[in-house]
This record gives sequence, structure tokens and C-alpha cells, in this order.
Amino acid sequence: MSFKPVLTHIAQHVKNVEACIRFYQEFCQLTLTHQRDHNGKSVAWLAEEGKESEFILVLISGGEGDEQQENDFSHLGFAVESKQAVDEIAEKAEAEGCLLWPPVQEDFPVGYYCGVLDPDGRAVEFSYGQPLGPGAEPGAENIKESMTYYP
Repeated sequence: MSFKPVLTHIAQHVKNVEACIRFYQEFCQLTLTHQRDHNGKSVAWLAEEGKESEFILVLISGGEGDEQQENDFSHLGFAVESKQAVDEIAEKAEAEGCLLWPPVQEDFPVGYYCGVLDPDGRAVEFSYGQPLGPGAEPGAENIKESMTYYP
């Protein structure tokens, strides 16, 4: 290939766009950057502040919901700045009835994390200490050296 693709967005159909917008603003601190109606569907773009031109989460109305099975670990992953932040999110989620996985510490590269269900039933992970976010273990700066890759 003479070009390198760049991941710019993830788009997902949801049952209730407004409820999902509120969730991702409140729990993930994403910013609503664009919203429109298109061909009878509501479409919303959310992004991290300052990264609106790099990566967005697109929510599109008309979904049936995503009730994950107990052993399905599909999720969106967000890094946070500390274990305390993971704990605070878990406490908030538990109070709101949407805590999926309580905080747990696992070996590198997984780190400390909890899981929360968005209004559509999708799992959202909040982690600290993974090599892709704050709190990475010393020496994990070069992820290629710290992890095993399979071709």
C-alpha cells in the first residue's frame, strides 16, 4: 500500500442518542462537536476536548441496544489519571445502577480498571496503568518492547 490508513472514528447505532450523549459527556467527559438529523436519523459526534479533528465517537439513532453476554468483554476503553479516578467512576456508576465490573488490579499491561454500562448496554472501561494511558509501568514507554505481538 502506498498510504497508511488512520483510525478517525467509531460509529455505532444506539437506541437513545440523547441519553448516550449525556452518558459520554458525564462519565467520559467527551464534548459534543456536531449533531444533525440525516435521512431520518439523529447523528451526534463526540470527542475529547482538543482532539476533535483526530478521533470521534459517532452515535446514530435507530439501534436496538447492545446487551452483552456475561463473557463478552467487548468495550470502549478510556484511560484516567489515577486509581482514585477509577474508584470514583465505579462509585458513581454503582450509585446510578450501571456498574458492570468493580475495580480490579491485573498484571501489566491491563492495570487497574472498572467497567460501566452506557445507556445502550455497551461496556465502557476506565483504566489506569495501561501502556496506552497515564500511569504506565516504568519501562513501558516503548510498547513494542514491553508486549508480545503476534503477526
